[in-house]
Amino acid sequence: MNFDHLLAQFTAAVEAGEGTVLADLFTVDGIYHDGFYGSFQGHAAIADMLETHFWGKAKDFKWHMHEPIMTGSIGYARYLFSYTSTLPEAGGRRVMFDSISRFQFEGPKIKDYFEIFDAAMALAQTGFSAERIAKFADRKAQRLRATAAAASHLTLP
Repeated sequence: MNFDHLLAQFTAAVEAGEGTVLADLFTVDGIYHDGFYGSFQGHAAIADMLETHFWGKAKDFKWHMHEPIMTGSIGYARYLFSYTSTLPEAGGRRVMFDSISRFQFEGPKIKDYFEIFDAAMALAQTGFSAERIAKFADRKAQRLRATAAAASHLTLP
């Protein structure tokens, strides 16, 4: 599998709003964990996420992957992502952020896609109120704190 080629297909599908093309890069039960909208499993859910959530609330997407590296069945890449928000409160503002993606593969297909980015910074660019951004950040923090992996970090000896 050529990781650089897959990244190009992945970003091109998002930029073009082609949900089926993006979904076809995943295994049948693959999961796309989005930093704004949560997790979507399976081809239909991934295609709908792109077409309804991404393209339903924004346009003019640009996604550039940098410094890709792959070892075994795991690939990582830094990226720069931007879009024009079509949410009424955003007033057509351009939003941009950088991030890191992790791709877990099963054969040539993506089994699990996960990203880390500063969502609060991205939301601030839309002109959302500080209170709305704080609520979003608090929900993300609570979801993290509820994971099994977080338990040992939350209890001290």
